[in-house]
Amino acid sequence: MSKPKTTFFCQNCGASSPKWVGKCNSCGLWNTYVEEVVVKEKSSGGWDSGSSGKSGPGKYKPKTFNDIHSAGEQRLSTFDKELDRVLGGGMVNGSLMLLGGEPGIGKSTLLLQLAVKSSYKVLYLSGEESETQIKMRAERIGINNEDCFILSSTNIQAVFQILKELQPEVVIIDSIQTLHTNTIDSAPGSISQIRECASEFLRYSKESNTPVFLIGHITKDGMIAGPKVLEHMVDTVLQFEGDRHHTYRILRATKNRFGSASEIGIYEMISTGLREVSNPSEILITQREQPLSGISITAALEGMRPLLVETQALVSSAVYGTPQRNANGFDLKRLNMLLAVLEKRCGFFLGTQDVFVNIAGGLKLEDPGLDLGIAIAILSSFHNQIVNPSLTFAGEIGLSGEIRSVSKIEQRISESEKLGFKSIIISKFNQKGLPKSKIEIIPVAKVEECLDFIWI
Repeated sequence: MSKPKTTFFCQNCGASSPKWVGKCNSCGLWNTYVEEVVVKEKSSGGWDSGSSGKSGPGKYKPKTFNDIHSAGEQRLSTFDKELDRVLGGGMVNGSLMLLGGEPGIGKSTLLLQLAVKSSYKVLYLSGEESETQIKMRAERIGINNEDCFILSSTNIQAVFQILKELQPEVVIIDSIQTLHTNTIDSAPGSISQIRECASEFLRYSKESNTPVFLIGHITKDGMIAGPKVLEHMVDTVLQFEGDRHHTYRILRATKNRFGSASEIGIYEMISTGLREVSNPSEILITQREQPLSGISITAALEGMRPLLVETQALVSSAVYGTPQRNANGFDLKRLNMLLAVLEKRCGFFLGTQDVFVNIAGGLKLEDPGLDLGIAIAILSSFHNQIVNPSLTFAGEIGLSGEIRSVSKIEQRISESEKLGFKSIIISKFNQKGLPKSKIEIIPVAKVEECLDFIWI
């Protein structure tokens, strides 16, 4: 009986070593190497096992660009406008897509909706739930698709046998960390198992020209569990984000070989699943009976998508010695910078005031174009004066108090005009090349110049 072969793998980056080492030479982290048993069989039993005539010297032949015939990308619609937007127009045949996110955020629900709503022949493979549990979730969504096949298995050798017989048009794997192959003796979820299973599905998707979705777990740091090579293997990496205590979810692409990696999709979690939010600006702006101080509307940009968000601020006298600074959905360090600029450059004494800032709707935004709207909301609460509700803002504030230009200003103006706002305040350096629009554009150079236009 042969001695089991063991190898040490880094849990962070997937690097291997024949012996244990304290510090990983690839990623530089300490105490990340664990021992795994690796035994390779003679026959892999994967997707390409048993295929005759497909591997040999005649199969692989180098070609020039003129010899390669390109028919263009053929996109398959997912029947979900938000998912199609993030993917760049739909699924591409032969693509391998990875979807990650927090537990309970809605990853399985999103792909189950794709499986039951689409008109394709779909195989939904689950290693976490039984067929009965999946059917109960499908009944809650309220749609039944006869072309959707459910399989509860974790052995990829058995899965590939079913794939050869069934020949589905779309394959969904929930999740890649639960699968295992007989060629490796380590436990499911280990680095060697994840890498081997992902490579088998990569080979299957390219050779059968079938789109494959992989659901991936994430670590406590928010990274997708497994080796980093998993994200390099796939064609598209999707990240599902959001606070479980809020109803809105954001789907963004961190890698996309077939489209832009800057697009986002927005969903609302309801009792029947995930609902697409086609116009998020109308939902993120709160409707009130009467206007209040400390509120401004900002034309922000999330990825390539313009959003009108409600920025809220509360300024009050500090009860304790040290004033409090708190921000929800906005960078706290940037808030401290804005407060320093308002006090040093503009003469507003906020050093003895508690300041609380909130982005309505539970969104977390990093767009520098939020600076002007947040500064105006702080001044509105500080003076207890109401900002004109028909006015929006888009501008970045520099350390000298100037209003800097922001990107995609045309999209911000168009979104403000579409929702019925009458005026928008922007940087005077953003005026070049702007098309004519019905909305009034007010250019300013410094923060204090805005005070002549914002009050009711």
